[in-house]
Amino acid sequence: MALGPRLDIRQTQSLVMTPQLRQAIKLLAASNLEIETFIAEALEANPLLDTGGPAEPGEPERIEIAAPAGEEATADQLMLAGGGEGDAPLDLGAVDRDFDTGDGAGPSMRDAEWGAAAGSGGDFDEMPDWEQLRAAEVTLVEHLEGQLGAAASDPRTLAIARHIIGLLDEAGYLTLPLEEVADDLGVDVFDAKAGLRLVQSLDPSGIGARNLAECIAIQAREADRYDPCMKALIDNLDLVARGEVERLKRLCRVDDEDFADMLRELRSYNPRPGLAFAPSDAGTVVPDILVTANAAGGWDIALNEDTLPKLIVNRGYFVELNAGATSRESQGWLKEKLADAHWLIRALDQRQKTILKTAAEIVKKQDGFFRRGVSELRPLTLREVAEQIEMHESTVSRVTSNKYLACARGTFELKYFFTSGVGRIGEGADGEGASSAAIKARIKALIDAETVKNILSDQQLAEMLQKEGFDLARRTVAKYREAIGLGSSAERRRAKKLAGL
Repeated sequence: MALGPRLDIRQTQSLVMTPQLRQAIKLLAASNLEIETFIAEALEANPLLDTGGPAEPGEPERIEIAAPAGEEATADQLMLAGGGEGDAPLDLGAVDRDFDTGDGAGPSMRDAEWGAAAGSGGDFDEMPDWEQLRAAEVTLVEHLEGQLGAAASDPRTLAIARHIIGLLDEAGYLTLPLEEVADDLGVDVFDAKAGLRLVQSLDPSGIGARNLAECIAIQAREADRYDPCMKALIDNLDLVARGEVERLKRLCRVDDEDFADMLRELRSYNPRPGLAFAPSDAGTVVPDILVTANAAGGWDIALNEDTLPKLIVNRGYFVELNAGATSRESQGWLKEKLADAHWLIRALDQRQKTILKTAAEIVKKQDGFFRRGVSELRPLTLREVAEQIEMHESTVSRVTSNKYLACARGTFELKYFFTSGVGRIGEGADGEGASSAAIKARIKALIDAETVKNILSDQQLAEMLQKEGFDLARRTVAKYREAIGLGSSAERRRAKKLAGL
């Protein structure tokens, strides 16, 4: 048989992702802020799209989950019939900035030791003037330069000081070597030191330091506490971090009472004075879903509805434009814009339905967490939720990305509720087990209850958890302890000793 070109007709099936389908998938994974930007661009590009104003009370989509007692409804029964077809308005989620963004948990055991946390912030409770400056958005550079005029009269020193102020990092430290600063300005190191001394004389105390010891020494001098004993303590901050109390007392040549007083003085200093003027990060978390308890003992789940607009098709403008469209090209363009507007409204509406449906299933699965806290957080996978709401696992993954849920316990990313499981002693293969997050919370609670005379080793923690029914090995306990930022038993013992002085 001779080889040669020929034409054949074949019928095949294949999955093709249209540009609109790709855009819908992208919208599903987008956060509220990204959706807000996308809508702004769509409103600018499509004259037929319009905003319908703020949502009316009770208008946004909402799901009500009954109390656990009795037969549970299916995920489909939990969904309300939504609008969004045609020119129906679409309520998009909004940001409720009044919600608490966390439980306000205190610092870890390591953070309780000031010397070991050289990068931690100081205590600002007695510095209301700094907080007022921060609220007024005064930067560290502005605050320091405002003091220079009254601090010195030598123009050369003032110019060097201004240059050094511009080199300070957000914590208020000078990270460049002074010799390099002098070379950049073309001055002697002696002149550079004079400019640095001027900067270090400014408020807040400790600004312009080149390391932690110098920062603390500046504050001790201003407080008139920089005697030889305090100097020895500041020169050995590494020993303070390691909790070597006896060695420090010998170096400082003080007794227990004087050493305890020096340590309290040391903790009162601020290791990062410049952070008082750092911009606030409050309000950056955007909750997409609100969960509240209802009178029947169940849960009301709703999307936010304040900041993002309702989208509608401006029918009146369409009629006006259509009446003036005389050419075939203009009529085709107008029909294309109308189809795009309808598709966008449907896509955003479907996005909201999917988010609400997924959140409702998460709340059902994690009912114990919302009622009693993290100790009741159960293991949960994307597959479990996907099977219940009859969607693909990848869809659930996109829905839970960059989405936040606000409830009475704080604001949490939806991914937070998906955790691995730890088996319970005595359970069969089908046992639900316990969430790794719940185990971490229990380990933290046990360590927080320690005293100086009763510091628990990882093996003791494992044995205590095994008595409570958790099937954990010592190495697993150590891994969880390190994951939540808690030190070893030796490190915690030293920190407790220092905290008790």
